[in-house]
Amino acid sequence: MARVRLSVAERREEMLRAAVGQIEERGVAAVRIADVASALGVSNALVLYHFSTKEKLVAAAFAYAAEGDLARLRALLGRRTSALRRLRAAVRWYAPTGQAKGWRLWIEGWAVALREPALREVTRDLDRRWKAAIAAVLAEGVAAGEFACADPEAAALRLTALLDGLAVQLTSYPGAVPRSRAQRWVDDALARELGLPREALTARGR
Repeated sequence: MARVRLSVAERREEMLRAAVGQIEERGVAAVRIADVASALGVSNALVLYHFSTKEKLVAAAFAYAAEGDLARLRALLGRRTSALRRLRAAVRWYAPTGQAKGWRLWIEGWAVALREPALREVTRDLDRRWKAAIAAVLAEGVAAGEFACADPEAAALRLTALLDGLAVQLTSYPGAVPRSRAQRWVDDALARELGLPREALTARGR
């Protein structure tokens, strides 16, 4: 059966989806241009035409994978409710016990970014955007008098650092930390950053 002719944008997105799948299956170090091409039934040359190198393809694939999660984060933080509710929903979703990004993919990405400048720039930009989104809602909550947070940017950094670290533990060493305990630590950290008792995170009306 003949392949449907795709636009340039559609073809790139198809390749990015395939690259994400191959990275998740094989790991960043092992994945090849040929693997992506084979998964789609196209030539290596076509993949290289769109991305020129494996490094650029991998960096673009990571950016593509993150955009969906960033959109979900923006949706959670943009709800018409209190800043506290929005923060709790976002932090719980982002946590390794929640429904956020494929942590195995990102742990691999962080490791490879140490050696690949193109991927390092992508992950640095994504990290900056995550923290900025959290910090903005922290500042909104302070302005509305919902809670106290002297430095929203620093608080956002500490929260995401905790979540990322827990993700490494839960993903790399299953069973090392019970998921229920990790969730309690996340709630404790959020309450501490907001100057609230832990019970306030779930109090009715908040």
